[in-house]
Amino acid sequence: MGEKIKAKIMDARKIKRALNRITMEILERNRDLNNVVIIGIRTRGVYLAQRIAEIIKEIEKIDIPVGILDITLYRDDFSALHPQPVVKKTEINFPVENRDVVLVDDVLFTGRTVRAAMDSLIDLGRPKTIQLAVLIDRGHRELPIRADYVGKFLPTSRREIVKVHLKEIDGQDEVLITEPSEIQ
Repeated sequence: MGEKIKAKIMDARKIKRALNRITMEILERNRDLNNVVIIGIRTRGVYLAQRIAEIIKEIEKIDIPVGILDITLYRDDFSALHPQPVVKKTEINFPVENRDVVLVDDVLFTGRTVRAAMDSLIDLGRPKTIQLAVLIDRGHRELPIRADYVGKFLPTSRREIVKVHLKEIDGQDEVLITEPSEIQ
């Protein structure tokens, strides 16, 4: 059973515009950039986090530390998703203790990924704040979690799938809505 593309929601230009807006909002909220760190949730959140840090560097001429967070073992549903989960490396080479952490992911859906990410972060130290930036907020929350910075609110049905493609791993930037194809 494959997937059928229903709509192309964002192209490279719209993704860049959304990331620029998210970055400006992060800069407005966080006056002390020396206390800010950006952490991307594997996989696509990492590339979005790196892009946000690059935009900050262009505007403010400051290098913001960027880390990579793997939340596989913190998920409450990982054994249901994969009988043999593939655990990748968390790469955070700076302290998170008392820092303003901007957590970055591609799509906010049920909130379970973000909950797992916060649990993982707190095991590394107690941040001063944890802020959440997402490219897409598609609704359907199961936990009381909301993003501080959102590129696009995208109401979807539960049947629909939001696919974020990024040039770093997918060859192009786009956001698609797909749904499972019916078996013929």
